Amino acid sequence: MIPEYFIVFFTLVLVLILFVHGKIRHDFVALIALFVLVVTGLIPPASAFEGFGHPAVITVAAILVVTKALEHSGLIDVLGKWVLKTGKNVSVQILVLSLVVAVASAFMNNVGALAIMMPVAIHLAREKGKSPALYLMPVAFASLLGGMTTLIGTPPNIIIATFREEELGQPFGMFDFSQVGIVLAVAGVIFLAFLGWRLMEVRKGQIVDHDFFDIDDYITEIKLPKNSEWEGKMLLEMAEKLGSDKQILGVVRDNRRLHIPLETLELKADDIVILETDTKDLDQFLKDNGVELVGGKKFRIDAEGSKNISITEVVVMPNSPLINNTASGLRMRSRYGINLLAVARKDQKIMKRLDHIIFRIGDVLLLQGRSQSLNETIRNIGCLPLAKRGLKLGYKRKIPTALAIFSIAITLSIAGALPIQISFTMAAVAMVLFNILPIKEFYTSIDWAVIVLLAAMIPVGTALETSGGAQIMGALVLDLSHYFPPWVLLGTILIVTMFLSDLINNAATVVLMAPIAMSVAKGLEASIDPFLMAVAIGGSCAFLTPIGHQSNTLVMGPGGYKFTDYWKMGLPLEILIILIGVPMILFFWPLYG
Repeated sequence: MIPEYFIVFFTLVLVLILFVHGKIRHDFVALIALFVLVVTGLIPPASAFEGFGHPAVITVAAILVVTKALEHSGLIDVLGKWVLKTGKNVSVQILVLSLVVAVASAFMNNVGALAIMMPVAIHLAREKGKSPALYLMPVAFASLLGGMTTLIGTPPNIIIATFREEELGQPFGMFDFSQVGIVLAVAGVIFLAFLGWRLMEVRKGQIVDHDFFDIDDYITEIKLPKNSEWEGKMLLEMAEKLGSDKQILGVVRDNRRLHIPLETLELKADDIVILETDTKDLDQFLKDNGVELVGGKKFRIDAEGSKNISITEVVVMPNSPLINNTASGLRMRSRYGINLLAVARKDQKIMKRLDHIIFRIGDVLLLQGRSQSLNETIRNIGCLPLAKRGLKLGYKRKIPTALAIFSIAITLSIAGALPIQISFTMAAVAMVLFNILPIKEFYTSIDWAVIVLLAAMIPVGTALETSGGAQIMGALVLDLSHYFPPWVLLGTILIVTMFLSDLINNAATVVLMAPIAMSVAKGLEASIDPFLMAVAIGGSCAFLTPIGHQSNTLVMGPGGYKFTDYWKMGLPLEILIILIGVPMILFFWPLYG
């Protein structure tokens, strides 16, 4: 008979391979692992979905809602406007940006804190003539550093707290993570501000600007002469004739610009059709179809209505409906009224066959749309504008109310009056009742992929423990105790957790590592607290790759980073955290006594 732990190990190896491969979403990988263990009998069917009611899962969902409400209140916009007043020194600018993001991340979702400050960082870079690559990676790393300082700063801390409660009957408190976390966050931010950014290699493609796309070189105007064979034909027919490498952006008729004309629009003589294509690729079409290339005057600029058309850069956020879809599949033109002009991914710009590009997190899109509705459209497609945003004056009066609700939730949790999952769920509801967060965003602000991943992985983590798998893994680590002191084993747990968090979701990492860490602690007859703290810190240290955390993925496109850029700054930072973190954990959380 196959041992139960063998089935668990096989499943976890499969999970790791799928996580690293990245073709299947993390939440679906977690569900696959759950179903394998249910089918093999290691998880009772009745317990398969208990994870959805787990306190850690409820708490994460509630905090995501509260985070979105804080954003709506205008609080972070005020901070962002203040940051823009920093001096000209790059180190000082990165220090201020990183500190603001780190402090915000201590009390709200990491990605939310980063997303709010990204436009500020890019604006500072452009204003000073610097590459955004110097700013964005430090700010992304700062969001992870800030998250490790409080219970609600990051999902791994919440999960670790529930492991402690199940083992000792008492979870970690709101600021139990602060003792070690603040020391590491401050040290990390200082490193990022004064040394880390200097390790970045700045390439030409890393300057995100309209000039980066050279968009004017790709927008062409053609004119239909009198008696053209296209008179009376529909715009759709011309689009089909042009092919997928060229797209129609609009039509100028009687000096009036039609931004997103209907595909059934009948073409007339003297119509000016605005195309996005390389002029060289258009030569054959011009020869074969009796149309003229417009030279000199740009009708698209002078035509009535052109001043109401804007172009803006946006980045695709983790919960965007664009992800894993194409522009044609989503009908971006007809559904949202926008033209997709270009896509930048990592250090590459893409301007052809745009309708066939499958969007990914962190892609930078150049969009064209009507000025009055473009911002609303950007929000609807789950993207973030990479431009300086004005202060939301209408929200300023809601800041005190939002802070009061947030403070009450924290106070109730610290005082032990209510469990954190209850106090923050109540806070989330209160944010809606006090009109800080629109009710339509109550559910859309929750990253359901993270919720499903957590809910599926929690039973998998339990199976690792009940099958004896955690004890076997712990025993392998314990073998080191014959040759090294206990603090080396603590450091080993920290390093292994760091390594896994660089490859797979950090919440999944701590679910798997916490039982192993507790098994090692029990084998040493030591306190489990320092080992759980090591797992919590390691889970927040995904600094070597862009795939370990969504914050890293989010800045990859706007920063124009390559995969190998992350370890240049991330490896020294992880070494610094190991050197400082292990002594700090042992100081505040002794192994014995």
